[in-house]
Amino acid sequence: MNKVKFGKLEKLSYHINEAYKMLRTNLLFCGEDIKVILLTSCTPNEGKTTVSLRLAQSLAEDEKKVIFIDADLRKSVVVGRYGINGEEKIKGLSHYLSGQESLDNVVCNTDISNFDIIVAGPSTPNPTELIGNQYFEDMITTLREKYDYILVDAPPLGSVIDAAILAKVCDGTIFVLENNVISRKIAQDVKKQLDITDCKILGAVLNKVDMNNNRRYRGYYRRKYYKNYKYSAYSRYEQRSK
Repeated sequence: MNKVKFGKLEKLSYHINEAYKMLRTNLLFCGEDIKVILLTSCTPNEGKTTVSLRLAQSLAEDEKKVIFIDADLRKSVVVGRYGINGEEKIKGLSHYLSGQESLDNVVCNTDISNFDIIVAGPSTPNPTELIGNQYFEDMITTLREKYDYILVDAPPLGSVIDAAILAKVCDGTIFVLENNVISRKIAQDVKKQLDITDCKILGAVLNKVDMNNNRRYRGYYRRKYYKNYKYSAYSRYEQRSK
């Protein structure tokens, strides 16, 4: 199996790390039958990939065997943003889905214990057709037997339909929404597209919340150890527990 390292994965501060632990705990309470989780957003740049990868890291730190699948075959940022080494030698998801490589050749170990990854690979002119073929479903079936959790980082559903296609073989979906950017209507429209797939919506992460200027969340989080935490991964399950 190929081995890669994250060259630009900075250590999280205590408060941010605690936020991801809370998100991890919420996910664990969804049940043992929820193993394949799709993460999507409405538009690009909402922080979906960062939340997906950090959630995978948090699960791995909890001794869960995790694989992160970069399913954005259009405009992946994972390799460049996190400095994954050996880019020219790594075979990715597009190689597997097009029949050029076996699954074993695209799964990579990382320098994080219990954390494996499948990078997107080179962009293709027909990503929708590739992710909709039988290879992807077969891959998920095989990985279910080897991992506790499979996190699928999908393109924004408000921009392209790929996430809805991927959702058909996933157990649940997590929305990542950027605070004060995404309107209720846009979020509802994206939810309707997911509802058609019958993939359970597990919850939402409200991302990029300025804790210093947002009175609605500031008091709660400061009472819960977030006094100096500027941005929060905030799940709707936390709202329910109040």
